[in-house]
Amino acid sequence: MLKVLYLTPNLADPAAARRISMMRTGGAEVAVAGFIRKGAALPSLDASSVMVLGETEDGRFGQRLVAVAKALAGIAGRMRDAGVPDVIMARNLEMLPLANRLRAMWGERHPLVYECLDIHRLLLRRDMIGYAMRGAERYLSAKTSLLTTSSPGFLRNYFDIYGGPPALIVENKAPIGDGARGHNPALAAPDGPIRIGWFGALRCSRSLAALSGLTQEMDGRIEVVLRGRPARTEFDDFDGQVTAQPHLRFAGPYRNPDDLPAIYSDVHFSWAIDFFEAGQNSAWLLPNRLYEGCLHGAIPIAVAGTETAAFLERHCIGLIIADIEPQTLRAALGKLDMATVKTMAARVAALDPALFSYGQADCRALVSRLSSLTSNSHLITEVA
Repeated sequence: MLKVLYLTPNLADPAAARRISMMRTGGAEVAVAGFIRKGAALPSLDASSVMVLGETEDGRFGQRLVAVAKALAGIAGRMRDAGVPDVIMARNLEMLPLANRLRAMWGERHPLVYECLDIHRLLLRRDMIGYAMRGAERYLSAKTSLLTTSSPGFLRNYFDIYGGPPALIVENKAPIGDGARGHNPALAAPDGPIRIGWFGALRCSRSLAALSGLTQEMDGRIEVVLRGRPARTEFDDFDGQVTAQPHLRFAGPYRNPDDLPAIYSDVHFSWAIDFFEAGQNSAWLLPNRLYEGCLHGAIPIAVAGTETAAFLERHCIGLIIADIEPQTLRAALGKLDMATVKTMAARVAALDPALFSYGQADCRALVSRLSSLTSNSHLITEVA
């Protein structure tokens, strides 16, 4: 059985839990070490296989680097008696120093995998800071055998330009869980207001302002439901903005994947738009909510020119808008009738759920690719 040590900067991140679950389902034995975000609960993982390296805070990259430096000083001692893995996987740039330290301690015989699911804005700066960050990334990833990333946009717009290890694309597909799928309410009850769901990591102030304005203008004909984890540091007054609009509500966090069928079955559309790092990371990624929403029947909304919009175009689904200006949203959504929404929902529901969710075959393929690293196989592959 392949033994993997998975290093993550955020133990409470559902995406990290999905990757761990995927590898375990594929037949790997996975030990986990990482940081817990301040105020977050520990993940629902086997406690005996998780080592907490310290506490970090959202939105404070400098503080996280200090936490990594502190952990770097003592990680060799803490991990010395742990089982030696076959493969070390480091999620995000900040975990590579720890991975390299452990690899050196264990004799540098173990393949190192760099998992990059976001391109941090510091890496994209065109000044000395950006140059230094990219240099650090090249140095820290010099001994990696494989890069795993979730979108071809990251390869095309960053790694193909600045270089990197051989790449494996593992999309941010949703786990299908017990096989249950949600269904768009338009398919069962074609009446009432149109509801838009914005779920997951809520960090885009432009999206909140646009959705707030849309609900105000539509005066009950369009409702917006927010669920997940708001990054309140990115908003002037998240709670105040939400409570100011009677047709926009925040319904709190949810369990992923347990609650996905229910929350997406409560809305017609999924807001798959993010301007947190407009023109860069936000334009290149394929977000979790895209896969989760489509799997459970919601019609995705994307902005033209993004990787998400390209995905919708390939599969002939969803609603692609030029921007999120009030007149654009009014023209795209304000005149929709439920019959049109039902037709759009039927297109999403007709697609193979394997486009949006990973199964056992995907899990086995990932573990097989990781296992191949131990025999020095470095082919560029893609997990569909």
